[in-house]
Amino acid sequence: MTSDSHPLLSAMAARRSVSKVGPATPTDAELVEILAAVTPVADHKALRPWRLITLRGDDRMRLAKAMDAAAGETREPGEFTTKPFRAELLIAIVASPTEHPKVPEWEQHATAAGAAHLLELALWTAGWGVMWRTGMLTNAPEVRAAHGLRENELLMGWLYVGAIDEAFRERLNESKRPPLDPRNFLGRMPHE
Repeated sequence: MTSDSHPLLSAMAARRSVSKVGPATPTDAELVEILAAVTPVADHKALRPWRLITLRGDDRMRLAKAMDAAAGETREPGEFTTKPFRAELLIAIVASPTEHPKVPEWEQHATAAGAAHLLELALWTAGWGVMWRTGMLTNAPEVRAAHGLRENELLMGWLYVGAIDEAFRERLNESKRPPLDPRNFLGRMPHE
């Protein structure tokens, strides 16, 4: 089976990060429908160690102010970082581990990252542009407080979601960019 012969593999192989998205976004009801494809993420002991927070409208300004405060940035009145305004919808990815004797915290963080990537793929397959963004301020106290994170939670960044410009979509479809050689990522255990 090749990525060309299976629609899901083809969609996965075609996925690209879209740094500039348009203002149209999925509704909350559409997000719930898309999330149905994400909830089966690999999850040892079914701990569900992740959650999502949607940021729309004024929530993005709260994030901008938290980022400026975290950076120690003093701006003129009415000025603020524009980073949270690159998309109308941001989805914060939160790793929310629980103590378990058989599931270490790093594994629960991996589950949260897996859920984020599945969501990214599901949104892409549904026709939306997505860019997973992070940064040095992601887990700064001010940014964490703005999201209402608990002490044990880790903010893993935000998915910036929106419409894909048709010209960009055409460029993607016409791209001659060769795929990465998957053999470079597959190895064997070393011999003794």
